[in-house]
Amino acid sequence: MKKWFIKSDNGLTKENFKNNSEFSYITCQLLANRKIDYKNVKNFLYPDYKYLHNPFLMKDLDTAIEILVDAIDNNLHIQIVGDYDQDGNSATVVLMKGIGFFTDNISFAIPHRMEDGYGISKGIVDSAKKNNVDLIITCDNGISAFEVVEYCNSLNIPIIVTDHHQVVIDDEGNQILPKANAVVNPHRLDCEYPFKELCGAGVAFKLMQALYDELGGDEDYLIDLLQFVAMGTVCDVVDLVDENRFFVKKGLEILNSSDNVGINKLQRENEVGKITTTSLGFKLGPCINAAGRLDSASIGVELFLEEDESMATDYAKRLVELNEERKSLTNDAYSRINAKVRESGHFNDDIIVMYDDELHESIAGIVAGRIKDYYYRPTLIFSNAKEDGILKGSARSIEDYDIISKLREFSNLFEKLGGHAMAAGFSIKKENLDILRKSLNQNSNLTFENFVEKIKIDCSLDFKLISYNIVDELKLLEPYGKANPEPLFGTKNVEIKSISVIGKNKNVIKLVLSQDDIEFSGIIFSNFDKYISYFNEKFETEDIILEQNNIKNKFIDILYTPVINEYMNNKSIQLLIKDIR
Repeated sequence: MKKWFIKSDNGLTKENFKNNSEFSYITCQLLANRKIDYKNVKNFLYPDYKYLHNPFLMKDLDTAIEILVDAIDNNLHIQIVGDYDQDGNSATVVLMKGIGFFTDNISFAIPHRMEDGYGISKGIVDSAKKNNVDLIITCDNGISAFEVVEYCNSLNIPIIVTDHHQVVIDDEGNQILPKANAVVNPHRLDCEYPFKELCGAGVAFKLMQALYDELGGDEDYLIDLLQFVAMGTVCDVVDLVDENRFFVKKGLEILNSSDNVGINKLQRENEVGKITTTSLGFKLGPCINAAGRLDSASIGVELFLEEDESMATDYAKRLVELNEERKSLTNDAYSRINAKVRESGHFNDDIIVMYDDELHESIAGIVAGRIKDYYYRPTLIFSNAKEDGILKGSARSIEDYDIISKLREFSNLFEKLGGHAMAAGFSIKKENLDILRKSLNQNSNLTFENFVEKIKIDCSLDFKLISYNIVDELKLLEPYGKANPEPLFGTKNVEIKSISVIGKNKNVIKLVLSQDDIEFSGIIFSNFDKYISYFNEKFETEDIILEQNNIKNKFIDILYTPVINEYMNNKSIQLLIKDIR
């Protein structure tokens, strides 16, 4: 079930328009909905390198630079330790290329998801010691690696932690940091850096920004690294505001004219034309993640560091193959587990908790997300771990349920636990699974209203207000993402003039819609069966496509984003329909 709500502009729209009258009232309202006040409109719409914050405002960054510069000056062996997801991949590439501008004595290590688990491990440190590594720098991990950092200290290997995950807080509200030589993380309670929502690659870039400032590095070479920062920022789904907005906007520009062999090969193998946030999030990024799930995440790093075309092609092909395998595994697992949810009746639970002994542990989070979306219920999915009697799991949540806070109420049931409000990862003894399901459901405090998905609309918009100028102006808000979603408008009492099915696979619905004699075509790309069934039920037809006469004088409300469609040199405004009622 869904409810539509119009966002509150917090009274900012009139102020935005009064002070930025070169933009339409609608654009000023969209900015207000995104909490952009009139003083920051230009900075938001036209982000620039000169608006980036001083990296030295970040706690411990000056210490990290001092250690790093000393290592470069003395030709010490520096090793970057990243993570196995897209953000970790991007952060590793940023540091490898960024530091590599000043020294060749640099290497990297990526933990293996199954063998090492998340983040830097003792095995990685042992290998570093064996290979005479003089300095370790983590990226996108390390903020909770207390034991491993102590292990580095015992082996006399200096370590700099760069991370963006939440710091560990004790019962008294004090932060607990690993005892590294420097800990660079904007989420530190004692860090005064003004923007907290950087991804791992973003934090890595700030370290490089400071290094290039300190050593007088090539600024154009530094900015070129933003193509990798953009990938990490989009794929880690952090807020696309402030510095992140510049990283992605500039990064996309660089990606689409990139001379990086690996990026070009991956783009070609995925048959991607122009690289956008959508292609990063749904095509290129998942290929990198697939390597970390099913093979070695090092493949993705090697791809972007490789300069040989033949080798890069092989890496890109392998990543696409792994992603296809991941898709197949995910679809099979989702179908199997969703059937179990229905058969067991657990879809009636406030919190869905399921275990599947065939599930590949690396896709538990993806399956949990799809089950959560289907039932709009917080969902925990478990698979077998390497250790006997232990299950590993992932959770995905809904807007009104802080999953990590709730799970921490039952921390005694977990062997490991981490995450944030919307997602978590954990391990548990098998005998505690049913206890956890019962405990979570008995203490959920969720009501019927919490299970109603809330769709937030930017504003109501009559057809007479839709123009080419407005649609063009909307492009100023791109790129879209978290905290800056694609504009969503609502129009009531729209008459359906016709319905047809189009597309190569005949799974796209095309509508001709009218309001006050103004017509636009509307396109529905997803949930084909759901909407066809809806139309048949509402209009009492067997097949709405064949029975066009039965839809005369029929009206619906629509949610949509207007876009400019170009076909055979003809331009028209088209409505991408997101929901109807």
